Amino acid sequence: MVALLALLSEQGQLPLSQLADALGASAATIRRDVALLAAQGLLERTHGGARPVKGNRELPVRLRDGRNQDAKRRIARMVASLIPTGKHAIGLTGGTTTAEVLRALRHRDDLTIITNSLSIGLEAAEQGQARVLIAGGVLRPNSLELVGSLAESTMKLVNVGTAVIGVDGISAEGGLTTHDEIEARTNYAMIERAQRVIVAVDSTKVGNTTLAKMADFSEIQILVTDSGAPDTQLDRFRDAGVEVHVVEGPKHR
Repeated sequence: MVALLALLSEQGQLPLSQLADALGASAATIRRDVALLAAQGLLERTHGGARPVKGNRELPVRLRDGRNQDAKRRIARMVASLIPTGKHAIGLTGGTTTAEVLRALRHRDDLTIITNSLSIGLEAAEQGQARVLIAGGVLRPNSLELVGSLAESTMKLVNVGTAVIGVDGISAEGGLTTHDEIEARTNYAMIERAQRVIVAVDSTKVGNTTLAKMADFSEIQILVTDSGAPDTQLDRFRDAGVEVHVVEGPKHR
């Protein structure tokens, strides 16, 4: 079901026959899954097909964990290797890739974790990180991030050594983007306070542009992604002076 939602999120309305072909499932299985997901309000049924819920193409965070997980772990290990030794303040936005970065840093006990994500903040505390600061704000159920003016005010009071940013899209044309305008502003407040910005993103989001612009790609120093990312996009980032690290990952059609 997660793959079905992801496909609709990425491509929009699709007929049941195309969903079945793309997912390698029977027509009966697709009809059943579409009915179940529609009953939960996670998609809308159409005549002979399905589409994302109107006005919201963002996959809820609880359904994202299994997507491209191996590539995300490789990306996270690379990001972790770029974090300086010794005491260091790291900003982490919400997202499954940034959560993997935190897990890749579990061997460290000298970090200050600054985040507006409830799930990442709690996991950092359970890991035993030296200090964990969770910015207050209004909770976004889809991402479990705290956003808005209160979260932005908190960010303005801290100094971030390295900000690790998750995005829903990054492209040379559109910059860093996400699904929600308020979340974009809150995450940008973290970028502004950081000495160095690393974008950690799997290749399915490279070349894509979503609703709300977070920052220009010229405002980041490092991009870490996997080998499924379009070479044309990566070359444009490099030409702009962004340090690009590519780990092994799946090739996308």
